[in-house]
Amino acid sequence: MQIEELYNRFRESEGISTDTRTLKKGELFVALSGDNFDGNRYVSTAIEKGAHHIICTDKSHADHKNVTVVENALKTLQELANYHRKQLKAPIVALTGSNGKTTTKELIVSVLSQQYKVSATKGNLNNHIGVPLTLLSFDESAEIGVVEMGANHLKEIKALSEIAAPDYGLITNFGKAHLEGFGGIEGVKRGKSELYDYIAGNKGKVMVRQQDAEQLKRSADIDRRLAPIFRIQSSQPLSIVWDDLEFQTNLTGIYNVGNMELAAAIGLEMNIPKEKIVTGLSLYTPENNRSQIIKKNGLTIIKDAYNANPTSMRAALENLSQQSGHKTAILGDMFELGIYASDEHQNIADLADELKIDRVILIGENFYKTNAGSLEKYENFNTFSKSWTPLDSSSNKVILIKGSRGMALERVLDLI
Repeated sequence: MQIEELYNRFRESEGISTDTRTLKKGELFVALSGDNFDGNRYVSTAIEKGAHHIICTDKSHADHKNVTVVENALKTLQELANYHRKQLKAPIVALTGSNGKTTTKELIVSVLSQQYKVSATKGNLNNHIGVPLTLLSFDESAEIGVVEMGANHLKEIKALSEIAAPDYGLITNFGKAHLEGFGGIEGVKRGKSELYDYIAGNKGKVMVRQQDAEQLKRSADIDRRLAPIFRIQSSQPLSIVWDDLEFQTNLTGIYNVGNMELAAAIGLEMNIPKEKIVTGLSLYTPENNRSQIIKKNGLTIIKDAYNANPTSMRAALENLSQQSGHKTAILGDMFELGIYASDEHQNIADLADELKIDRVILIGENFYKTNAGSLEKYENFNTFSKSWTPLDSSSNKVILIKGSRGMALERVLDLI
C-alpha cells in the first residue's frame, strides 16, 4: 500500500496511537518495535479494541482487511507525518536547544494564542516518534504549528527537520547536555545547528538572541530576526521591562529571560502587537517540575527537577545565589555525560561552594564521588531521606531542587 493510501486510512480514522493501552476505537494503530518492546505482539489487541486500521511488520496479519504490513513501521509513521505536513497550510515553528525547550515552546504557544489558533507539541514529545505524532495531531484548523525537537546525537535534528519541514526556527542555547551522545560541546553545537542548516536550505527564517555571539555567527548568512532585549526590573518572580512596557511573569531565573525574548521574537514575526505579546508572556505559568515557584510551610521552593545538565545547573545555582534569605540547594546527579561526568559534577560542587550558598546537599553516585569540602553528600535518595530534618520555616528561606529526570527529586517535596 502506498503512503497516499495509508494517509487516506489515517484521514478516515479518529486519530493515531502507538500504544494499545490508550488506543481508542476508530484510531489508526502503528505497531512500533524497539530494543525492549515489540508492537506486533499487540496487533490482535488493537483489532479487538476496534482500531480503524493497523500498520505493522508482522506478515502473519497480512490477510486481515484492516492491516497493512510494511518493512519499517517507524519509517512509515515518519513518512505519514511528512505527507500530512505537506497538506497543512499553517506555517510551522520548530525549536531545539540544550536547555529551556519546553518552557520556550509553552511561552511561544501562549504568545501566539493571543491572536491565532495554535497546535503544538504536547509535553515533551520531541523525538523521532514524538515529532511525527505531534504533526499528525495538527488539523486544518490550525493557523500556526509549534514543534519541539530534541536530540542526543548528530543528524537527529536534521532528520526531524526533514519530517516537520519548518518555516521558522530557533535554538534556545548550546549547553552541556547529552555530551556523551554528541561527543562534547562542539558536537552539541553542530547537532543543534542542523535546524539552521535546514532553514537556510529551504528559505526559512530564524530567531536569534542579540546577546548570543555563537548563534549570531552561525546564523549570519540566514534570513533572521533579532529578538528584542528585555531588562530585569526585579526577580522571584521576574518582572520585565521591554521598551516602554513593564510586566510581571510567573517565572524565575535570568535564564528564562532569553526564553521570553525568543517567544517575543516569534510573536513580532507573526505581526502580534507588543501588548498582546506581553499578555501571553505574563499568563504563562510553569508546571511539570520546570522552574516552578512553590510556597509550602512558609518556604519558597524553586522546583526545577524535570532535568539537569551542567549548563542549566550552573544557571539555577547562580539564580539561587541572588535570592535573599537563607538559601538551600538540593542537587541530584546529571545524566548522559559519559567521560565528562566526573569533571562536570566536580565543577558544579565547586561552584556551589564558591557561591556561598548556605546549605548544599548533593545526591547521587557522581556527586558522592566529588571532593565537596563542607557540602553534604548522599550516595542515593534513600540515604538522604533518612537523614533529612525539616527546615525551620520561621525565617525567610529559599530551596532549590534540581537534578536529572532519573533522580526524581520532586520526592523532596514530600519531606518538606
